[in-house]
Amino acid sequence: MPIYEYRCRECGAVFDAFQSIGADSSGLECPECGALKAEKLFSTFASGAAGASGTAASGSCGPASFG
Repeated sequence: MPIYEYRCRECGAVFDAFQSIGADSSGLECPECGALKAEKLFSTFASGAAGASGTAASGSCGPASFG
């Protein structure tokens, strides 16, 4: 089940919710103030593979340099 990020339109708190794909914000209660006024945020995701050093590798959309 995906995790969606929401912001409360009442107090501005940002929180996550596990929801099925296509679910809306109806019935979501703000954990800070209890309001039922959540708006879904557009968020990015991180992806990467562990490199030889054990750190996450990141891709680039720029031109590759071969040397």
